[in-house]
Amino acid sequence: MRVIGLAGWSGAGKTTLIVKLIPFLRERGIVVSTLKHAHHAFDVDQPGKDSYLHREAGAREVLVASNRRFALMHELRGAEEPGLAELLRRMSPADLILVEGYKRDAHAKIEVFRTANGKPYLYPEDPNIAALATDAADGLPSHLPHAHLDDTEAIASLILALARPIEETVSRLAKA
Repeated sequence: MRVIGLAGWSGAGKTTLIVKLIPFLRERGIVVSTLKHAHHAFDVDQPGKDSYLHREAGAREVLVASNRRFALMHELRGAEEPGLAELLRRMSPADLILVEGYKRDAHAKIEVFRTANGKPYLYPEDPNIAALATDAADGLPSHLPHAHLDDTEAIASLILALARPIEETVSRLAKA
């Protein structure tokens, strides 16, 4: 299992890019999983459904399963948010884990940068950024490989070249 992050400011196009990358990589026989950080409370079940009622009643974990998928919800109930390393350890085996968000964590990342956002680059302050996926044409750093945001194949090549083994990623995160 290998891990690479896609990090950038809100509105840069991280999710849009991941949605294009997943089928591209799958067509090449790569099993892809994703891990996404949410900055606020979120629900994956609906009020009134049994799983929601179980969780609201106080269950620490609720696993919902069918013949098509299963989802495990774990309520923190006041405990600290688990770190990226702990969450990566919980992932089922896959060839590649794409991490969306966690832009301040110490794992290998590709910065997704959109000029229209008007935000600064992350890479000057983050030594863990290994490449750029951007729509910028000028002023790109010579020390970082880069690809255009619309070039899915080039970005996939960067991902496959720069993704790090999960053990190495977890170790880096633990040291940070």
